[in-house]
Amino acid sequence: MPSDNKIEPSIKDPHASVLPRAGEKILDVARDLFYRQGIRAIGVDEIVKRAGVTKPSLYRSFPSKDELAASYLRQYDLEFWERFDEAVAAHPGDPRAQINAFLTRVGKRTQRPDYRGCGMTNAAIEYPEHGHPARVVSEANKQELRRRLRAMARAMGAADADTLGDGLLLLIEGAYISGQLFGLGGPAQSVARNADLLIEASLKK
Repeated sequence: MPSDNKIEPSIKDPHASVLPRAGEKILDVARDLFYRQGIRAIGVDEIVKRAGVTKPSLYRSFPSKDELAASYLRQYDLEFWERFDEAVAAHPGDPRAQINAFLTRVGKRTQRPDYRGCGMTNAAIEYPEHGHPARVVSEANKQELRRRLRAMARAMGAADADTLGDGLLLLIEGAYISGQLFGLGGPAQSVARNADLLIEASLKK
């Protein structure tokens, strides 16, 4: 999986520093399978077989498959914010350019043949029950994204910053889904341009 999509091994879950080697191998395999095929579609047996470890090794590192899924998503969350913060740091004091930079990368990723959208969005769809460990991580990520986009809209001087922030969030989520539906040449490639048009319309007096 390309680096912008993949959960890279250099960025670890907060618990990964105490994971035994078998646990790290399990998480590496699980995160790739979960992203490509979905969490519910992948069983524990397939994970341990591909990782070359035993099932007891998995349960020594992760109390359940649910906790393994949550660990995968915590890594995904760390990497998501790393990409977001890179876009912010590249354009200090210019939230409009920050959003454009972030969404330009999103648009490019949606054009890749192995693109499977946002792991957080996918997990939330798979697990509608709000208390599920995977759902909890996904909801926290989306709530924080909404908060940041609204704050950036306020920094741009939008008269109705909350509505602009929510509109940007809807565009982002739409890109995640339509990227999987349409693939190369699909509407998700223009998510940055559409976001800028929305911002421009929102800033007009």
